[in-house]
Amino acid sequence: MILLMDVGNTNIKIGLANETKTIHTWRIATDTNRTADEFGMVLFDLLKQSGHSFREIEGIIISSVAPSINYTLEHMCSYYMKCKPIMVASNIRLAGVTLDYNKQELGSDRIVNAVAAYRLYGGPVITVDFGSATTFGAVDADGVFLGGLIAPGIKSSTESLVNTAAKLPRIELVAPKGVIGKNTVENMQAGIIYGFTGLVEYIVKRMKREPGFADAKVIATGGMSQLVTQTESKIIDVVDRALSLKGLKILYDENAKS
Repeated sequence: MILLMDVGNTNIKIGLANETKTIHTWRIATDTNRTADEFGMVLFDLLKQSGHSFREIEGIIISSVAPSINYTLEHMCSYYMKCKPIMVASNIRLAGVTLDYNKQELGSDRIVNAVAAYRLYGGPVITVDFGSATTFGAVDADGVFLGGLIAPGIKSSTESLVNTAAKLPRIELVAPKGVIGKNTVENMQAGIIYGFTGLVEYIVKRMKREPGFADAKVIATGGMSQLVTQTESKIIDVVDRALSLKGLKILYDENAKS
């Protein structure tokens, strides 16, 4: 079994994969105050509830955008599973994808998405990852990651709005019945959901004006990805919430032997 860990600023997505597919997935909070032992016990319980154990883990790969937690997770892997994890970075083998970008600044999450999107859906392809930030990536027909854009995240923008405006309440992030809300909650839901739908539509349309991207497939992923597809927008071709875990498995297979 291969353990896949996608460490974001808010959540850690965990996958357990066999040779052909991911068979279990979990999501836990990215808590930088947890120790290696605490993470180990959480993972122990998750595996046990699914009928698995640490002894079955043959390899581990981690993508992380939270560097302060990396040592803790690496120590947990070494101590409890006796495995040194592969850490995703620009210097590992990228399964046919090359980078036309400042490699020192490129987040591992964007590398994983680019690899998964290109290998699974072909190029040219545009990825839209709805996480703590909303990130756009562009991979051309030859598998070259050209870069993209970074915009605010849906959840973080909502929290900022609530924290800045004293009278605005916390809301459930669902699409309202219409764009013209009849109360404060509906006003906020419409502003967030339709506002981000408009942001994504405009940016993707501009990206498709770039040479070679007119027919690019658009892949959405991340915890908030389905919010935009609740609207009438047709800009997203595929919603693949497991894109990062699939990319991690591809990269593990490419790098494990070396």
